[in-house]
Amino acid sequence: QVQLVESGGGLVQPGGSLRLSCAASGSIFNVYAMGWYRQPPGKQRELVADIMSGGSTNYADSVKGRFTVSRDNAKNTVYLQMNSLKPEDAAVSYCNLTLLRVAPARRNSWGQGTQVTVSS
Repeated sequence: QVQLVESGGGLVQPGGSLRLSCAASGSIFNVYAMGWYRQPPGKQRELVADIMSGGSTNYADSVKGRFTVSRDNAKNTVYLQMNSLKPEDAAVSYCNLTLLRVAPARRNSWGQGTQVTVSS
């Protein structure tokens, strides 16, 4: 099975930076996208940024200009560089992998989550 492992979360002051990493392993075929979601306390999970197989990217309006998503295909790893962090960025961040041409139950894979805390 596909396994996603996130790292890089932690505590940072407002205005600081963090770099999240997500390493994928297992049976990875027909990748549609890899990306990052977050779930602030008491709120639903939402897309932060993703990168498509062709290289195009998508960002939530709230993070445009501050976050950058990138990938290393040789290492099956996706990154999220988070700059100018704000308290409202605090959340559990989850890595996502979406595959094409697989059963719906196998279309999306999720990491275990990594905590991002922004506080002074």
